[in-house]
Amino acid sequence: MQILIPADQIAHRVRELADQIAREQQGRPIFIIGVLTGCLIFLADLVRQLDLPLQIHLVQASSYRGAVTVPGQLQLRLDTLPDLTGREVLLVDDILDTGQTLSKVVDELRRRGAASVRVAVLLRKEGRQQVVFEPDYIGFCIPDAFVVGYGLDYNDEYRHLPYIAVLSHPSGRG
Repeated sequence: MQILIPADQIAHRVRELADQIAREQQGRPIFIIGVLTGCLIFLADLVRQLDLPLQIHLVQASSYRGAVTVPGQLQLRLDTLPDLTGREVLLVDDILDTGQTLSKVVDELRRRGAASVRVAVLLRKEGRQQVVFEPDYIGFCIPDAFVVGYGLDYNDEYRHLPYIAVLSHPSGRG
């Protein structure tokens, strides 16, 4: 594996994003929704940097399952969300790839009455978007490569790595 973004760069950028979010939020409460499972490490590091009244909730949205490296049918599990009417929401995800998952989740959150929905992604993969979608906060733009680490996985492995790395052979061998 080739390290694309070292741990210290990630930590620095997460602090910058938290500062920007806090400035724009101006002390107002925020309802943070993380997209499982890839967001976990980014979400944990981000919220520890936010000095705001906040609540955290997790949802499932996935189009990758098992050992595949191309998206399949999107599955959303938002049934456990509380009432979002009038809430300012920050949706946190690990990566913006095709944009289909995030755009559908944002549409659903708005449909459920959120006053505002902003989106923070750790990574934006260049050249992969299939729908027009612009996140409010982007950690890093990366080339079109299969990446793992810092929450991102291949077949549920590599999430624990403290950096982002390119997995040259998604089978994990070689």
